[in-house]
Amino acid sequence: MTLRWEAFLDHVVERGQYGSRAEAERAARVVLALLGAHVVGEVRAHLAARLPEAFALILLNPLQSTEPLPPERFVRATAAWIEGATERTAAWDVSAVLSTVADAAGDDLLGQILLQLPAGYDLLFGRPQLT
Repeated sequence: MTLRWEAFLDHVVERGQYGSRAEAERAARVVLALLGAHVVGEVRAHLAARLPEAFALILLNPLQSTEPLPPERFVRATAAWIEGATERTAAWDVSAVLSTVADAAGDDLLGQILLQLPAGYDLLFGRPQLT
């Protein structure tokens, strides 16, 4: 089932303790653009189908990555794309967005996503040792 835009952002706002939907949306756009560069094929398409349309389009038209980023570099890349972010705040952003994505995906699809990512992403999704 596809989450509505408002519901998705409300989850991100709550988990990230953001002061506004605009802050949550900024984080979601960056994190999903980076995630889209690492998840490919049918798995990416299935995940996009469970996200609000605007976020699905971001996932399907990702930032370019020349190599899979380990979790710590994913967080650093997020910090680089969010103005004023630090690695600590970016880790918070990544966690808020990816835990919401994990809920939207469900365990089966999330398992497939994690198979495409370097070890350690289960923690970023808030699902330790799902693999």
